[in-house]
Amino acid sequence: MTKMTFGPAFTEEGILFRLWAPLHESVSLKLEGAPPRPMQAAGDGWHRRTVAQAHAGTLYRFVLPDGSEVPDPASRFQPQDVHGPSEVVDLSTYRWTTSDWTGRPWEEMVIYEMHIGCFTPEGTFKAAIERLDHLQALGVTALQIMPLSEFPGRYSWGYDGVLPYAPDSSYGRPEDFMALVDAAHERGISVFLDVVYNHFGPDGNYIPAYAPLFTEHHKTPWGNGVNYDGDGSEMIREFIIQNAIYWITEFRLDGFRFDAVHAIKDDSAEHLLHALARRVRAAAGSRHVHLIVENEENDSDLLKRDENGEARLFTAQWNDDVHHVLHITATGETFGYYADYAGDAGKLGRALAEGFVFQGEHMPYRGGSRGRPSGHLPPTAFISFIQNHDQIGNRALGDRVLASSPADVVKAVAAIYLLAPEIPMLFMGEEWGAKEPFPFFCDFDEDLNEKVRKGRREELSRLPGFDADDLLDPTAPSTFAAAKLDWSKLASSDVLDFYRTLLDLRHRRIVPSLKGAGAGNAVYRSAGSALAVDWTLAQNRRLHLRANLGTEAATLVSQQDDGETIFGLGGSDGDNLAPWTVIWKISEA
Repeated sequence: MTKMTFGPAFTEEGILFRLWAPLHESVSLKLEGAPPRPMQAAGDGWHRRTVAQAHAGTLYRFVLPDGSEVPDPASRFQPQDVHGPSEVVDLSTYRWTTSDWTGRPWEEMVIYEMHIGCFTPEGTFKAAIERLDHLQALGVTALQIMPLSEFPGRYSWGYDGVLPYAPDSSYGRPEDFMALVDAAHERGISVFLDVVYNHFGPDGNYIPAYAPLFTEHHKTPWGNGVNYDGDGSEMIREFIIQNAIYWITEFRLDGFRFDAVHAIKDDSAEHLLHALARRVRAAAGSRHVHLIVENEENDSDLLKRDENGEARLFTAQWNDDVHHVLHITATGETFGYYADYAGDAGKLGRALAEGFVFQGEHMPYRGGSRGRPSGHLPPTAFISFIQNHDQIGNRALGDRVLASSPADVVKAVAAIYLLAPEIPMLFMGEEWGAKEPFPFFCDFDEDLNEKVRKGRREELSRLPGFDADDLLDPTAPSTFAAAKLDWSKLASSDVLDFYRTLLDLRHRRIVPSLKGAGAGNAVYRSAGSALAVDWTLAQNRRLHLRANLGTEAATLVSQQDDGETIFGLGGSDGDNLAPWTVIWKISEA
């Protein structure tokens, strides 16, 4: 912890408390059960005080000149939620059992997105450990955990966090999170954390009271942008970059998913995202660390590769485009933004072969162009999925509509995205066909709760097909409870073995040819609901997909001998493909 600028530090003289509060000339430190003690102004807005009697477990707050008491913005633990005192934590006491873990190469990733509070009935780090054997047997090689930063209330998606160094106390202690990471590594499973650096939540964020956290120079959907390029921004940038390094070094995480990077506004000479990627990779040293972005703008420049094919900045991006076309295929829903992805199998072909469907073309739903060319990137620069928290949760009822589709349809779309050379990501419970909803939920005070209810009604009412009057109350305990997985359904699942078979096949036959796979050489063609995609992978291998994602038979004229069939679903008679047919083949280039 002494390497970190922010938060308490253990020294020979005691615990060093420190706060960057440039908006005030004086700040006091208040230990639980003791009167406030003045801190020393150390220049450049810093206030420090070393206390010999303080130790791990000590509770403390900072007191501003107006008498308000605030938690440490770099608090390591908040046992009494966001408005309570911070606790001094000595993370060095945790004894790792996997100290030799160096991570896994990116091409081996099969990602599993999970929400700690809903993954198990208990909703804790400790309870999640008990389910890791299931994920290992399934073929999962990476957890992607939804945001953990301390948030207000009893439950939240996590995107309203306000204390980015403190894992939320409702899930357990920081040491419990370490144990989860350790247990995952024991099973060969990497751990990624979803982090939110584009905004702070509306309740419990005290930083603006003493530091220039926000700027009017930039606007975001959540209000003024985080100050990454104005007066005082150097320390704000450092606070965020060190936060990422903290998770990588202290908790030995294997990477991040960065939420909505298009909303991180920065006119600095080096954009925060570039500095963040550079310094996180440097801090990780020789370990495998993978950086994932969510980017509404589909800016492929963030995914550039060097002359060796390695990511210069970010490893991959969530590819919503693959989700949209597969969702339309499986459900027939074409309202809202889905309409721009409907019409023919060629859109799916382009998403699988080149990454983005829209690569600078006009997108009617947005009313303007979207994306940049992406066909020059390797397929592993994209993460594909048919469920995630957004696509489920941004529905009025938070329903997993795909799980209610016919079995042959679900199997067809799963067989495409789980065996394609893009990196696949499952959403928790998908592997056994879980039907529990995942609606948006949060727990603020009543004033904010009502604003959230109103905002959700207005937001979803703009999407055709949703009746805002049926919207679940996002603040009700029952909404959160309904989202918890029902593990009793696992034993009766007829989908689980299918997923296990696909992922076993992926690891044996697809993954070995992904490292060094060529970029910009995939081709696709379509005819009605029929689709063909061909990729050139490493080791002189060619991967071929032939599919008919329609309810009627379709014809796709063969152009070559496709080689060895490694997977087949449905049926074919020459060039004629039965409904919901998926065929994968491998050949020598």
